[in-house]
Amino acid sequence: MKRITKIEAADTGAVRKLRVAAYARVSTDSEEQLISLDAQKNHYEVLIRSRRDWEYAGLYYDEGISGTKMAKRDGLLSMLADCERGLIDYIIVKSISRFSRNTVESIETVRKLCSMGIYILFEKENIDTGKMEGELLLSILSSLAESESRSISENETWSIQKRFRNGTYKIAYPPYGYDYIDGEMVVNPEQSEIVKWIFAEVLSGSSTTHIANALNARGISTKRGGRWTGHTINGMIKNEKYTGDVIFQKTYSDDTFTRRRNNGERDRFFVQGHHEAIISHEDFDAANDMIARNATEKGIYADSRKYQNRYAFSGKIICGDCGAVWKRRKISGYFGYACTTHLEDKDVCGMKSIREDSIMAAFATMMNKLIFARDKVLLPFSNALKTAERAEYLDEFTALEEGLEKNLQKRQQITQLFTKGYLDPAVYAQQNDELLSASARLTAEKDAIIAKISGGSRQKKALEDILHYTSGASMLTEFDEDLFTRFVDRVIVYSRTEIGFDMKFGPVFRERI
Repeated sequence: MKRITKIEAADTGAVRKLRVAAYARVSTDSEEQLISLDAQKNHYEVLIRSRRDWEYAGLYYDEGISGTKMAKRDGLLSMLADCERGLIDYIIVKSISRFSRNTVESIETVRKLCSMGIYILFEKENIDTGKMEGELLLSILSSLAESESRSISENETWSIQKRFRNGTYKIAYPPYGYDYIDGEMVVNPEQSEIVKWIFAEVLSGSSTTHIANALNARGISTKRGGRWTGHTINGMIKNEKYTGDVIFQKTYSDDTFTRRRNNGERDRFFVQGHHEAIISHEDFDAANDMIARNATEKGIYADSRKYQNRYAFSGKIICGDCGAVWKRRKISGYFGYACTTHLEDKDVCGMKSIREDSIMAAFATMMNKLIFARDKVLLPFSNALKTAERAEYLDEFTALEEGLEKNLQKRQQITQLFTKGYLDPAVYAQQNDELLSASARLTAEKDAIIAKISGGSRQKKALEDILHYTSGASMLTEFDEDLFTRFVDRVIVYSRTEIGFDMKFGPVFRERI
């Protein structure tokens, strides 16, 4: 007779936590994406960690990708891959439209996850795919999301086109030099003087890089609180809005919801005297002629991404005495850099020239120090940056995003009514215009927050970059131009024997030369 002995299960006294991940999709510009993701990460971390039976499994996200293109969403695909590897038990998504606007792909993905025992909670719709009765509702809502993506695009285009034609379209994102007040572009007195100075500098022969560096040296920020670049200046010179005129529909969305530059595929609308001008048409045309002439001389052509900086340090060496940009020149048989102010008047700035090869050697030395002392220099700096809490900004930012989301929902509702013929076109246009104006106000408030904290976001990204590089890098034996461009904003000259490398992640590292 067989004898069976019962082996009691071990009582560990602990219940395995559910590994919960969150997925987010953002489609704004890169600076705003970082802030939005910070806000969402903060929200999901608090939500998940508040549950004793949940364990935070990470935030997966996609930037600037349409919800109709699942195959191009690396963040979503990475999350699905981790699900297959058994690293995730449960997923939280803000809404179905954030997950996917493609009905077939949405349902197929949900079913695949369900077959692995992994379920999704859609917060907005309060749908848990763990409850099978929710699949029909999910299918319906996904279909609506897909149709709305197209109908909203079509009908908002109809509304916008109408305002293009009659000249009543409101510009929600005015350029530097203007503010958005009560639906109108109004000249910002302080910023407009900077705009006039920029155009005057171009007309005097200054390069866009020289102008950008001069503004940065003066501590003047862009509209969103960032640093100036030659590309930014170039875009300003080409912006017809500074003349008081506007060209509408420079870009458009095609049938696949892809944003494209309008090269004649769609009508464009020119509105003369749309708002108060800062620059005359004569100065605007002359400045653009100057830019075009300089570009031709340097081998830069329209619609080309080619930009030739002839030298690694061009436009990046700043005088620590007067703030002027330094110029490359041949000095006593060697190449070096000299302060432009010193070259014009030695009594104004007494800073003397430095050798180019000395700057190169100093950069290699500085980078080797960072590689060698990564754990003692970079990691403590990273930890200090992480502890700098921006919760007050993130909470306000989240509230504004929720307001924008509700605004979008209302626009979707009236769009559905209009599409089905339940809403008069005139009534639809009026209500849609009001909602768009409200959206513009909320967006302006959000931009103000972005301007306050964008520097920190940019700094964080740059820090992650150099941490990644120094984790496995070899010591430099010579100057590396690509690394210099990658990690350094500018070089500050303090004396003929000391310079500082202003790093993109924040600090300035001084080196003897």
